[in-house]
Amino acid sequence: MKHFAIAIDGPAGAGKSTIAKMIAKKLNIIYVDTGAMYRAVALYCINHGINCRDKESVEKILDQIEIKIQYIDNVQRILLNNEDVTDKIRTQEISQGASDVATIQAVRIKMVELQRNLAKTVSVVMDGRDIGTHVLPDADLKIFLTASVEERANRRYKELIQNGIECNLSKIKEEIEARDKNDSCRECSPLKKAEDAVEVDTTGQTIQEVVNRIISLIPKQFDTNNDN
Repeated sequence: MKHFAIAIDGPAGAGKSTIAKMIAKKLNIIYVDTGAMYRAVALYCINHGINCRDKESVEKILDQIEIKIQYIDNVQRILLNNEDVTDKIRTQEISQGASDVATIQAVRIKMVELQRNLAKTVSVVMDGRDIGTHVLPDADLKIFLTASVEERANRRYKELIQNGIECNLSKIKEEIEARDKNDSCRECSPLKKAEDAVEVDTTGQTIQEVVNRIISLIPKQFDTNNDN
């Protein structure tokens, strides 16, 4: 059975990770959270007092960073220099840092190589900002997932509150708007919809409705019970 790839792109808070995980589980294939890789780079920089926007400083320490992906019961775990940092990279500070380091070409080259190598060996659902346009331009299905800024901010606010993290809704909205601008205007592989991608607006839709919509778009020639 030929391996197949689903690329899901879209702005921060559109629900890419949640939906990609559900699709991967339903199809019994691997989910690759590319944003987590950039978050790991940002975590390393922040822990070592390096400004995530300082291109030269970030480039100097790239060789010190080793990122591995492990799958435990089909759940992705991120290892940074052999330390599991999966839970440590989910803060607002790391979110912004990830957006900043993602504008640096040397960082993207390193991450994209890892992402492409994964897709060569197994069937994947991969989400990010430039999967369909750059990382996996030959993906079998490309989705551009979006939602209104207000809805994305509300989702993030509820997620943080549920995790016991104090936050401000207005500030979250401002941060999302800033990330949208940063991701869309960066020189290296900016966020944009691939020409052959299907746009899916998740505003006002349930997660299950979105998942069902995307699964219905999978080319019929691919067996969803594929053995990776």
